[in-house]
Amino acid sequence: MNYRRISADSHLEVRPDRYTARVPEEYQGHMPRVVTMHDGIRAVVQEGKPIERLISSINCGKPYEERRPFDPDPADSYEDSPGTGSPEQRIREQDMDSVDAEILYTGTIGPSWWRGIRNDKAYIALCRAYNDWLAEDYCAHDPNRLIGIGVIPVVKSLETTVAELEHCAKIGLRSVQMNSFPSGLPYPVLEDDLFYAKAIDLGIALTIHVAFGFPPRGAGGPPQPAFIYPKTPDPEMGVPDVVDRFNKYGFRGALQATQMIWSGVFDRLPALKMYIAEVQYGWVPHWIETLDNEYGRQRFWIERVLGLPQLPKWPSEYAHDHFWWGMNRNPVGVRIAQAVGGLDRLMWANDFPHLESDWPNSDKIIEECSVGLSEEQRYMLTVGNAADYFGLNGD
Repeated sequence: MNYRRISADSHLEVRPDRYTARVPEEYQGHMPRVVTMHDGIRAVVQEGKPIERLISSINCGKPYEERRPFDPDPADSYEDSPGTGSPEQRIREQDMDSVDAEILYTGTIGPSWWRGIRNDKAYIALCRAYNDWLAEDYCAHDPNRLIGIGVIPVVKSLETTVAELEHCAKIGLRSVQMNSFPSGLPYPVLEDDLFYAKAIDLGIALTIHVAFGFPPRGAGGPPQPAFIYPKTPDPEMGVPDVVDRFNKYGFRGALQATQMIWSGVFDRLPALKMYIAEVQYGWVPHWIETLDNEYGRQRFWIERVLGLPQLPKWPSEYAHDHFWWGMNRNPVGVRIAQAVGGLDRLMWANDFPHLESDWPNSDKIIEECSVGLSEEQRYMLTVGNAADYFGLNGD
């Protein structure tokens, strides 16, 4: 397909019963479901999670002063709001926004919310049901324009996460979203390489939406480390968690990038790459620079005290070579990317149908973001980078 514009980060705000219907009967009691409250407002309830009132997409297509995301109305529903309907409706909504294709993530009722299900088997069945529904019922309507992102369950079982990755490839999904490291931990371990190597072999694009949402570091117990070091110094020495410290100037998704860089995974698997969606970009070059600054000063004592080997390359080289970044309305970020040579790692998105979206006015936003860009650079930002990363070029 000859794409003219691709949103590299959009969302499916759909009724959960569309995909939970595929979950085996024995687990149905654990599933998210829509209920009507005493005031007529619809909400979603689920085992292990409080009521979440529907805020799905009542923001979209309205002037800013009329948007009411946290003040819902009984008239609002999944059936009538933009971004919540059938695949046929979604194609019409793309056309209204002059968008040829969308990279489709889950909605607000998604991976982090689902993980509130305490029964692992029920939770894993839900992830499988969503992926099957996404590939077979939704994206199959027009697989060139509806590019679904599969969900990898967050469980401490590498066998389970690799199996779901393989299943996503089997049913035709081009990409998956990770919500923790593959082993289900908040820090990287060597065993994660098996998952990454399998993704490379299968040609599955890996993504993080904003940042890992589970497990929350420090939730329900002592703070979780950002990294497990070869040496454990005496606690009285007060040695900081240096990977966390290296990331002190980072923003959304930067911690995961920092953790991966220091894990050495890119030296073991040089073909590995990661797209971190919805982060904006202006802060990224500064963060990369500070990685080198911190590393240059501190790598020697870190190796002696924590046993963390020095990297074969500078952190900035790994950051430039292995990470892609997502933005929506971010003119200053685009100008910075143009100045520092980062446009080949940046993807535009409309974030439809979420609060940050300007649907159906993406033309105006892209014009604002493209001031000073050549036609080639504009194409790279709005089409080329996403088409290359997600394998939409037909090769």
